[in-house]
Amino acid sequence: MPNRERYSDDFTGKADESLRAILFSEDDGDNDRIRRMKRVLAKAINTELTAKQRNAIMLYYYEGMNMVQIAERLGITFQAVSRMISRGRLRLFRVLQYYL
Repeated sequence: MPNRERYSDDFTGKADESLRAILFSEDDGDNDRIRRMKRVLAKAINTELTAKQRNAIMLYYYEGMNMVQIAERLGITFQAVSRMISRGRLRLFRVLQYYL
C-alpha cells in the first residue's frame, strides 16, 4: 500500500481553518463569543457526533495525527477516516451556525 505513505491529508479550506481558529484561539478573557463557541463546540463534539466521528475528530485536531496515522490506529482505511472527519465537521458546523 505505497499510496498510503504518499497521501496528503491536509485539509485546506475555510471549514478547516474556521474550526482550527475556534479550537485554538487564545482566550484573552475579553471575548465572550469565542469562549461561548468553544463551549458549544466541546459540547457538540461530545453529544452530536457518533463515537467514530468523535474519535477521528479528536485524534486529528487535538492529537495532531494525520489521516494515515488515524487509519492505522483505528484499523480502517484513510478514505473512511476522511469521510468521518468531513461528516463530523459538517455536523459541527450545523450546530455552530446558530452561534456564528
